[in-house]
Amino acid sequence: MQYLPEKDYDLPCIDLLSLIFDSELAWTQEDTVLHAEAAIVTNHVTKAEARSWTQRLAHVWRNRFGIGEHGPGKNVVLCASSNQVFLPLIFYSVIAAGGVYSAASASLTPSELAEQMEHGGTDVIVACPETRETVTLAARLCGIPLSRILVLESMGNKRSLSTVADGEDNLMRSMHKLDWERITDAETLEQRLICLLYSSGTTGPPKGVMISNMNMVSEAILPQYMIRAYLARRKDADPNFSFDYRTLAHLPAAHVAGCQGYFSNPAIAGGPVYWMPKFNLPDFLKYCESLKISYLSTVPPIYLLIAKSPLVKDQFKYLVHAQSGAAPMGSELQTLTQKRLGCFVSQTWGLTESTGGFTTMPWDRNDLTGSISPILPNTRVRIVGEDERDADEGSRGEILIKGPIVTKGYFKDPEATANAFTAEGWFRTGDVGLRKNGMFYIVDRKKELIKYKGLQVAPAELEALLLGLEKVQDVAVIGIPDPDGSGNELPRAYVVMGTGPGSLSAEQIKAHVKSNLAQHKQLRGGVVFVDVIPRNASGKILRRKLREDAQRESRRQGQAQPKL
Repeated sequence: MQYLPEKDYDLPCIDLLSLIFDSELAWTQEDTVLHAEAAIVTNHVTKAEARSWTQRLAHVWRNRFGIGEHGPGKNVVLCASSNQVFLPLIFYSVIAAGGVYSAASASLTPSELAEQMEHGGTDVIVACPETRETVTLAARLCGIPLSRILVLESMGNKRSLSTVADGEDNLMRSMHKLDWERITDAETLEQRLICLLYSSGTTGPPKGVMISNMNMVSEAILPQYMIRAYLARRKDADPNFSFDYRTLAHLPAAHVAGCQGYFSNPAIAGGPVYWMPKFNLPDFLKYCESLKISYLSTVPPIYLLIAKSPLVKDQFKYLVHAQSGAAPMGSELQTLTQKRLGCFVSQTWGLTESTGGFTTMPWDRNDLTGSISPILPNTRVRIVGEDERDADEGSRGEILIKGPIVTKGYFKDPEATANAFTAEGWFRTGDVGLRKNGMFYIVDRKKELIKYKGLQVAPAELEALLLGLEKVQDVAVIGIPDPDGSGNELPRAYVVMGTGPGSLSAEQIKAHVKSNLAQHKQLRGGVVFVDVIPRNASGKILRRKLREDAQRESRRQGQAQPKL
């Protein structure tokens, strides 16, 4: 069965930069601040200034570094930087020059970064002061000269893009302008590579996800159509209602939620992005209040902090809507978070391969059943079993997707691309879900399901249950091999306890699971207390690292059996 959205729209044939800077579909004006530093709001760029900087930097990319010189979509500029006000301008200008913008986490090691550089065929690298040394070491491993490494500084009222080799400032020298190509051909928009992002690698080596103009334009417009429909309904009900879009960039921008959610969507939504260099809770709370943040999109670990921190008072009084993504959020945490925020919290689900969110909830609709919201307009979904036949309503299966926001495949990896799609062109998400009472639910990652005596255990279900305990601050569940050689996997919980008086023992946590979940879902692999749960830049649990740690521990202990 093919599931359809509530509505489809006609999409314009327009490239991303023209959508942001030229189109009436963007609700920003020439004097609208697009990007500003949260700590120093006067350090900002308006839409008119951003357009000028984009064209000036595009000229530098083309004439000094040869980006786009031999045609569009061929030269890769990789950015490994903490959050900055001018980071979006690097993104815009690389695309304007005909290049491909690629992003790498600022936390990568030199060898990890070098692997991404080599795979993507990186031509130029942009670092920040904090990543300069790592980037330089990685570049040496790849044979990239220092003359093609630039350091961006745009916080604290600094404005420079200096070449490592000679210190020359490429921002200040960029007086000439290069305009971008206006594209209206549908096939070119669909095929033109403008962004190369690497999948999280939670279950295997990262793959380069190819993202086109059409992907990013669709992901910018389709959710906005739904938001504007909501705003119209609110205005009809209350003529005095008004909404000014303001959001806070607090997650690392080196993933699809950054490139789409911080660089692109706000320019269409009509308001500024305020940039934090990195997340910390006190500053985050202060900025949400002082900057009157009206829309917030973040990840479950941060909502968990909001739900349980005594620092949270009334800092979110200007918030109209909040959204959670990157991982499932249990209904208990969602309910608790809504009480602390004072507004609805919806869930979105998507992947790098779907250019971000594939689902979204209308802002005046509240669901606390743990659903991932309705699918976006112009998208399609199937849920299939192991035989790829459609699962019955309410039955679990792998989620397959189609739509203009879905990638065409993986960079330089035709085999992985072929394996990712069915013969009919459906993308295999690897997520296991179901549809019930008209709502979609994610059960777990297909490769992360724990198998015990022929039954499947979803880590997300156990995690949601344990996060409901007041003393538990964070948790991750994996399956470890049963040492009896049966091939069974035993659920193990890694738990971060909160500070303060009182705590929970491993036996108390096991007892809580025993009183709430079926026999095959018990924590037979034990409970391990840790200081932090390993996560990637977008907040997803790195279960692979936990499994590797468990394997090392098992070898040290001589395959000792876990206490049951």
